[in-house]
Amino acid sequence: MKCPGQDMQFWKPGDIFEVACPACGRTVEFFKDDTARRCGHCGHRFANPKMDFGCAAYCPYAEQCIGDLPPEVALQQENLLKDKVAVAVKQYYGRDFKRIGHASRVARYAEQIAQVEKANLAVVLTAAYLLDVDRVAVNRVAVERADVDPTHGDTRDPGKAGNGSAVARAILDRVHARRELADAVCELIAQFKTNGRGASLESRVVCDAVLLAGLEEQKRDGALGDARIQEAVADCRTAFCQAQAKALMNGQGGS
Repeated sequence: MKCPGQDMQFWKPGDIFEVACPACGRTVEFFKDDTARRCGHCGHRFANPKMDFGCAAYCPYAEQCIGDLPPEVALQQENLLKDKVAVAVKQYYGRDFKRIGHASRVARYAEQIAQVEKANLAVVLTAAYLLDVDRVAVNRVAVERADVDPTHGDTRDPGKAGNGSAVARAILDRVHARRELADAVCELIAQFKTNGRGASLESRVVCDAVLLAGLEEQKRDGALGDARIQEAVADCRTAFCQAQAKALMNGQGGS
């Protein structure tokens, strides 16, 4: 016996409906159990807007299955990705709690600034976690945890150029990051390593996040003076960063 939900004789009138193609605006007919359909006019394939795509939020093959993802599903995927990257980076650092703490602080500030500045949060936060992975002298266990191919560069030598991209790319591949997102993250990291100041909004956000994390750590260690904060205020590239730096001067910022 067929499930009544799949047997069309039990369907209601609203189970077959029409949707405007997001590419050309022409009408496309959907059945309720269609995952996606292709527009007969322009050929654009898009997802059924009335279907529950809960599995697509974590499945790395979602786009191959249903085509263009609804915006809310894409957002869910990016939110999950940030969590996966955070876990992978902590595994990579192993028991180096100083590095883990620094990466977490940079990511915290990056998220705050990105939300205020309306930057690409997925790119900014992912890059913030991965920014320093090439600077760590890691043992073989940590390398294996991150699925890093040693032929991409000796990750045990933090002085070698290019390791950051190789290690970061390996971690992004491991968590099934979309190619476009992975490319954007690695490009941002490369900009930061080259001169520390890229032109994009996301690059400015990451620079300010690193600056604020450093100030917080200096304050914690009792090594932060007003002169250093004044220098930092001048170096800030966003209004949020300037406000946070001034709050540190007044004894209000940091954690």
